[in-house]
Amino acid sequence: MESRTIVITGASDGIGAAAARILKADGAEVVLVGRSPDKTGRLAQELDVPFHLADYTDLDQVRRLAADLDATYSRIDVLANNAGAIMGERTVTTDGFEKTFQVNHLAGFLLTHLLMPKLVASNAAVIQTASRAAKVFSAFDINDLQNEKNYAPQSAYGNAKLANILFTRELHRRFVDQGISAAAFHPGVVASNFASDTTHFMRFAYHTPVLKNLFTISSDKGAAPLVWLATGAPGSDWKRGEYYEKKKPVQSVPQAHDDALAYRLWEASESMLHIAG
Repeated sequence: MESRTIVITGASDGIGAAAARILKADGAEVVLVGRSPDKTGRLAQELDVPFHLADYTDLDQVRRLAADLDATYSRIDVLANNAGAIMGERTVTTDGFEKTFQVNHLAGFLLTHLLMPKLVASNAAVIQTASRAAKVFSAFDINDLQNEKNYAPQSAYGNAKLANILFTRELHRRFVDQGISAAAFHPGVVASNFASDTTHFMRFAYHTPVLKNLFTISSDKGAAPLVWLATGAPGSDWKRGEYYEKKKPVQSVPQAHDDALAYRLWEASESMLHIAG
C-alpha cells in the first residue's frame, strides 16, 4: 500500500494493537496512542514505530496529545478513534464528566476537533470503533449525556457507542465537502482485555475461558474492518458517513440515523468542551 500516516488510539492491546501490526506489515507509517506506558512502549519497540501516551480520563492529556501529534507529523491520513472501555460504578472524572461518556466519546471528539486543520489538509479518514452495543444496550437521552438517571454500566456504554455513530454522521455532514471521510464500525465480540475494568457481567463473559472460546473472535479478526476502512478508498471501497458491520453498512437503532439528534450531540459536546462552533 502507499505509505500513509495512520494514528491509532487504544493501540496498546486488542484490535488496536492487531491493526497496528497488520498496517505496519503493509507499509503504513503507524503511530500508536495508548494509556499504558509499558504496553504501548513494548508494542512500539516490537514494530519500530513511534508512540504517544494519553489517559482519556484526563482531557488535558488529550490536549497535549493533539499538540504533540500536530507538531510531530506533517500529515495524518487516518485517525482511528479506537480507544474506549466499559466501566463499573458511575464515576466522574477530574474534568467533571461521567467517565464512560468522556472516555468513549468526548475525548475522541476533542482529539478530532484539535487535529481538524491537519486532517482536512491531509484529506483524512476518521474512523470510529463503535459497537453493536448501541443497538443492544443504549437508552440514549440527549438531556442526560452524563448518565445521571438510572445508571448502569451496559447502558452507559451503549449510549457512548451510539454517540460514536452519531458523531460519525455529523462529522460527515459538516466536513465531507472539506475532504474528510468518516465511518464507524463494529469489530465483533473480540477476545481481548476489554471489560477488565468493570464489575459488569461482560467481565465474566469476556474473561471466563469457556465463554471466551465460545463467543469471541480473535483480535486479528476484530481488527479486519478497521484495516479495511484505513486502507480502502472512501467513496469507492466504502461509503462515507456510514456505520459498518462485517464490512457492510447496516442499520443500528433508529436514533443512530436521526440527523437532528446527531446535530444536537455535536453542539452539546462543543458546549461541554468550551469549543467554538
